[in-house]
Amino acid sequence: MYLPADRRLSKGCEAMAENVDLVVLGAGPGGYVAAIRAAQAGLKTVLVEKAKAGGVCLHKGCIPSKSMLRSAELYQQMKNSEDYGILTSDVQLEMASVQQRKNRIVTQLFNGVQQLLEKNGVTVVEGTGRILGPSIFSPQAGTISVEKADGSENDMFVPQHVIIATGSRPRSLPGLNVDGKAVMFSDHALEMKSLPKSIVIIGGGVIGIEWASMLNDFGVDVTVVEFADRILPFEDADVSKEMTRLLQKRDVKILTGAKLLSETVQVEEAGVRLQLEQEGEIRSLESERMLVSVGRQPNTEDIGLHNTSIQVEKGFIQVNAKMQTAESHIYAIGDVIGGYQLAHVASHEGILAVDHILGRAVHPLDPTIVPRCTYSRPEIGSIGLSEAEAVEKGYNIKTARFPFRGVGKSLVSGEADGFIKVVADQDHDDLLGVHIIGPHATELISEAGLAKVLDATPWEISQAIHPHPTLSEVYGEVALAVDGKPIHSV
Repeated sequence: MYLPADRRLSKGCEAMAENVDLVVLGAGPGGYVAAIRAAQAGLKTVLVEKAKAGGVCLHKGCIPSKSMLRSAELYQQMKNSEDYGILTSDVQLEMASVQQRKNRIVTQLFNGVQQLLEKNGVTVVEGTGRILGPSIFSPQAGTISVEKADGSENDMFVPQHVIIATGSRPRSLPGLNVDGKAVMFSDHALEMKSLPKSIVIIGGGVIGIEWASMLNDFGVDVTVVEFADRILPFEDADVSKEMTRLLQKRDVKILTGAKLLSETVQVEEAGVRLQLEQEGEIRSLESERMLVSVGRQPNTEDIGLHNTSIQVEKGFIQVNAKMQTAESHIYAIGDVIGGYQLAHVASHEGILAVDHILGRAVHPLDPTIVPRCTYSRPEIGSIGLSEAEAVEKGYNIKTARFPFRGVGKSLVSGEADGFIKVVADQDHDDLLGVHIIGPHATELISEAGLAKVLDATPWEISQAIHPHPTLSEVYGEVALAVDGKPIHSV
């Protein structure tokens, strides 16, 4: 049998390779969870990571950004503490301390992940893992070579199964030079030692809006540029409209239907100059810095996919409902397969993949039961179909909204903006979607998640007794409102 040189393993290399049950490439929230799940079931598991366990979510995404969002939120509350009868003066922001707090949280969680991996007997190997092709000694693709950063001899593993969980990185725009200083991705912005006076954020999706909210709370002059006709284009239109209103109320400038002309971006001593095309006209903008937030692209290069039969479309690995690639012993999870690209989805997919490897019964991931969160001020939590999506799918729908200002706890908390919206099936009373914009929406959405898993109807939600005074009372009210029977609606 002839194999190209880059797909062959010599007999000597094969002899040095270690036989294991599973190799996981990437130690983000998908990879390390999968590795722990497998090790708990007795599989000899190797986790390969070239950076740090925890992945982008822990080190460059979810956790550090939410730490800074919390600092921004508290800063605003303290500046307006007189609304609560607390008189303060000379409230100051110290960015160095914000960064120190963020780093302490990340370090604490990183140490926790390391302890979990050690406790569960997962072998962690630092380096870049690549899939090698089949050989006369290992007839299936999937032998893993781990290139170490220090240039020492590669580690070799011959696993029964492989899980690819290599994550993603920020996507750029053609012709745009991201220097990490004047023109940044969120990775760079998380390390800012000082705040700019002004910033243009290219992209009004979840990450862009979180940064717009945070930087505005920190006192930065923010402009958001979105190519679509509204910010948060994947949220329910009513939620998008409300977030636009509330951000503009805070003096955030929002330009929709606007395309950045990448070739016009110029970095000068005073900042960044750029031009947009909006409604057929050219518009010029200037700001001290620019943040590019136009999505993420999968890390599928240089991991040996060309040595396999794995199918890739637009950079994303194609999998079936059990997370298997075209090579049935190789699985892929998380950002590399597209979809929602959320940490909690990656973790769920990792567990699903391992359970299938173990021969356990698995249920394919239903995207309509995945909660989605935006940690802006106010927060957004959503699950299931938007009103427009439900109509497009042919449902005969009924909807209702209930404002947070209708429950006492929101007034007590000083956070009365926003609402909860329910989309239901008029014919069968099925709960199709729940959309929340308001205080602690990212916590409140979990009740809707449980309702979706249990196939609860709005009436059943209304029968749950929600304690008073709590923000959760909006559920009882909106569930009654769907059938035209709200109690506290005026």
